[in-house]
Amino acid sequence: MNGMFTVIAILAGVVILLLLLNLVMIKPNKRRDVSKFFGKRYAHRGLHGSKVPENSKQAFALAREQGYGVELDVQMTKDGKLVVFHDGTLKRMCGVDGKLRDFDYAELQKLSLKGTEEKIPLFEEVLELLGETDLVCEIKSDNGIRNYGLCRRVYEALQKYQGNYCIESFSPFLVRWWKLNHPEVIRGQLSCNMKYEPGQSALVNFLLTNLYGNFYAKPDFIAYNFKDTKKAWGYRLCKKLYHPFCIAWTPRGKDEIELAKKDFETIIFEKEPLSTHHDTNCSVALQLSQF
Repeated sequence: MNGMFTVIAILAGVVILLLLLNLVMIKPNKRRDVSKFFGKRYAHRGLHGSKVPENSKQAFALAREQGYGVELDVQMTKDGKLVVFHDGTLKRMCGVDGKLRDFDYAELQKLSLKGTEEKIPLFEEVLELLGETDLVCEIKSDNGIRNYGLCRRVYEALQKYQGNYCIESFSPFLVRWWKLNHPEVIRGQLSCNMKYEPGQSALVNFLLTNLYGNFYAKPDFIAYNFKDTKKAWGYRLCKKLYHPFCIAWTPRGKDEIELAKKDFETIIFEKEPLSTHHDTNCSVALQLSQF
C-alpha cells in the first residue's frame, strides 16, 4: 500500500512540475505601452488582388492612400539586399523555380510579380513610399532561423523610417535578437496551428504552435491566426494568464473581422481578391467600405 502511495505521489509531483514548466515556457514579456498599435487595421502584404500583386509598391500605395497600416515581409537576396517578399521560393509569385535567397537582386529585377509590371521591391524603397504609414514588419526565417545579420540590416533601415513600426517573426531566435539588442522596439511572436507545416519536425511544430518559445524570446505581443485559436490551448492559456497584446491575422471581410475583434486587439486583414472586370482603384474602395 505504501508503495502505491509513493508511486501516486511521484506521478502527482511530475504532473505539477510539468504544469509549472508549461506556465514558464509560454510566459511572454511583461505588458508594455503598445498604444501606438492598439486598435489599428493593417493590410496584409498591402491591398492586393487579381490586378495588384501582394508585397508590391502598388499594393502598399493603395493601403497608404486608403489610410490603413501595412504588414509586409522582409528577407535577403544572395548579394545581401533587403527585399519585400513573402515566399521562400519564387514559383508562386514569379513563375520561376528556385529560392529567393539564391538570386542576386539584379537577377530578381528581371522577373515580374504575377505577370504584371511590378517587380520585387527593395525594403528601403517601400519604406520611402510608405512615409509615415503604420508598419508591421515580419522578418522571414528563409535566410535562416538564426540569421541575425538580417535583423541588424532591418534595424538599420528602419532608423530612417518616420512612421510607427513593430517587428514580428515565426522564429523565436530572431525575436530574441531584438530583445537583446534593441529592446526599445516592440517585438512580436508569430504563430498558428503548425501541425501540417512542411519541413519541420512534429516536435518543433508543437512547440511553436503552443508558444513554448515565449520564455526565450519574451515577445511584447502575440500575432496568431485567428482561425486557429479555438484549438490553440497554448495561446488561450497565455492570453488568460498573462494578458498579452494580441494581433489577429488574417481575417477576410467584415464578418471575419468582427469575429476576430472579439478575441484580438488589433487586426492584420486580408483583402478579398479584386474583381478582374472592375477598375482597380474603384474595386479597392468598394470592398474596403465594408470594413
